[in-house]
Amino acid sequence: MITRVAAIDCGTNSVRLLIADIDPGRSQLTDLRREMRIVRLGEGVDQTGCLSPAALDRTMAALGEYAAEIRRLMPSAVRMVATSATRDAENSQEFTSRVKEVLGVAPEVVTGDEEARLSFTGATAELAGLAGPFLVTDIGGGSTELVLGDADGVRGARSVNIGCVRMTERHLHDDPPSAAQVAAATADIDAALEDAADTVAGGASTLVGLAGSVTTVAGIALGLAEYDSGRIHHSRVSAAAVHEIAARLLAMTRAQRAAIGVMHPGRADVIGGGALILDRIMTRFGFPEVLASEHDILDGIAWGLAG
Repeated sequence: MITRVAAIDCGTNSVRLLIADIDPGRSQLTDLRREMRIVRLGEGVDQTGCLSPAALDRTMAALGEYAAEIRRLMPSAVRMVATSATRDAENSQEFTSRVKEVLGVAPEVVTGDEEARLSFTGATAELAGLAGPFLVTDIGGGSTELVLGDADGVRGARSVNIGCVRMTERHLHDDPPSAAQVAAATADIDAALEDAADTVAGGASTLVGLAGSVTTVAGIALGLAEYDSGRIHHSRVSAAAVHEIAARLLAMTRAQRAAIGVMHPGRADVIGGGALILDRIMTRFGFPEVLASEHDILDGIAWGLAG
């Protein structure tokens, strides 16, 4: 039986919508609408502890557009998951109230571990033919989720407070960032990964990388003139290529990064931090390549709604 569902993922950097028809019996998810808006909900949260009025307004504007699509396509179930920025913010109740007013449903502010499990489900539902276990890494704006698992489920999951926005705001201040700033970000990332290693290290055959930082790096590695999700999805990028691209992005100015064909305009200032996180994950856990996936927590939310 096919079920039509709507999933919304609201992270630190972006808010995304997926309306899909799901056939659980065939393990098949068919997109009807997949949208992303860069809203920077978590802008400044690391310093102030609060969601700013401007960030809230940007987010509600995007959700208003999504609400119109949901009314048009009439899914049987809607779920919105909010992640790192709203977990950290002191005024999260204001966010919840405004979302309910615009969307008609309240957001679920999930724990880091639940975020990790949703990401794993979304990323691996189509990978039955590949060798597991998998280490799934979802590099967000405020946090990064690391999930070790296989066809039988999740073995271990950790959410660590390293994300492309957080690392940029915390360390990568200059344009381009200085060597000292990059070194400080690297040390911060490495410490967080070391803390997570007891839970997620060991046994994984395949690294699956999710979210915009990973897919942008993959697009650059493929030499694409513009973003092409079909070519990026399930492409493989070597550790050497990731390291070279991360170093190149960190040496560029924001204007130079924005001129790259696959670059989303809202990602140009934080992609260096995201690429560095991916590079350090591959170094710490010894993966020779990463499998880039366009399917992530958003798809995991949708699969959950379809049972």
